[in-house]
Amino acid sequence: MSWTPRSWRSRPAAQMPDYPDHGALRRVEARLATAAPLTQIADIMHLRAQLARVATGRAFLIQGGDCAESFAEFGSDKVRATFNLLLKMGAILRAGGCGEVVHLARIAGQFAKPRSSSTETIDGVTLPSYRGDAVNGPAFDMASRTPDPRRLLDAHRQAQVTIDLLKAYAAAAYADLPKINRAVGSNEPARPVSLFTSHEALLLNYEQALTRFDEASERWWALSGHMIWLGDRTRQLDGAHVEFASGIANPVGLKCGPSLGPDELLRLIDRLDPGNRPGRLVLIGRFGAANVRDHLPELMRATRREGRNAIWSIDPMHGNTRSLGRFKTRLLRDIVSEVSAFFDVAAAEGVHPGGVHLEMTGADVTECLGGSLPLSEEDLPRRYLTHCDPRLNRTQALDVAAAVARLLGRRRLLITSDAA
Repeated sequence: MSWTPRSWRSRPAAQMPDYPDHGALRRVEARLATAAPLTQIADIMHLRAQLARVATGRAFLIQGGDCAESFAEFGSDKVRATFNLLLKMGAILRAGGCGEVVHLARIAGQFAKPRSSSTETIDGVTLPSYRGDAVNGPAFDMASRTPDPRRLLDAHRQAQVTIDLLKAYAAAAYADLPKINRAVGSNEPARPVSLFTSHEALLLNYEQALTRFDEASERWWALSGHMIWLGDRTRQLDGAHVEFASGIANPVGLKCGPSLGPDELLRLIDRLDPGNRPGRLVLIGRFGAANVRDHLPELMRATRREGRNAIWSIDPMHGNTRSLGRFKTRLLRDIVSEVSAFFDVAAAEGVHPGGVHLEMTGADVTECLGGSLPLSEEDLPRRYLTHCDPRLNRTQALDVAAAVARLLGRRRLLITSDAA
């Protein structure tokens, strides 16, 4: 049976909202199916070409942005802060000798989050868990927590405005780059900047409605973003999310956690990238600093042994979440430790360490601890603004970029030394 954008509906779908009003959901899907696409096929092809250079070791991927985008906190300043932060992180990497950098934001679609439990209980009251603004609201009452499909229309509208803002900032960035480069100690000449969008393809009703067939390429394209990824909770081989991602031509990311073994990984690669095309698939490890050296080597070894062209990237955020009192947080030392282990394992396995995937914000939040402007446990309540997972603030994100630049510089010296 040939693939269509609705093929996923015949498969078990994990982490999908239980909408009580099915009629409203159908009406929203119909409106989205006639709505303007959020991305252009030519831009997705451009990203595929850039990721192909990452896959062959000639570039590095920096992917980052909010844990989950918010309707209430949206504004042009917030979008610009994310754009400028990714731009400066890329400049730090290039100043460290990285070479080409691909900028990929978690933005213009990151409105939903998987949850470990479908319900939440506070003071004896149990309600549906908050799943992101595209699904329900964060307030702890039944009206807010009931999944509402009309929120998908709000997500689409905000994503469209966000992408328009990103295009404007990218056009203006050419003039800002010399100043940014000087700030990080680089004399690199200014050149045009492309910033691409990405999000977790969790809400398949939304993804299906924004998928279009292109006669020229004879392929289906998910025009909700330039790249989508599958989470560690939605990567079931027979599941709806893998089925959907297998049929689109976009670059696809796959989160790889401690429960994923090498045989299952290779089967997933066969489903998602049967043509073994450089730039199609990004494998995003998320193990935790304590587990990465135990689980990552056999996965990298398997992909190298089988000659797979998938990019390996590292998400050092999700495996390093801990609770301190009533707050979830992450320690910068754990994040940097997992990134460093990723580079060490890649070197040992003969694999290109292709990228880093971060939850971060350009705002001055106090959600993660440590960094060059050190935050301690007492600082957590000061500006703890996230509705989901803790994010790096601007300074901490730049600290991680500086650590990655040092690791890339060390890797380059080793390669040069071996060649000599």
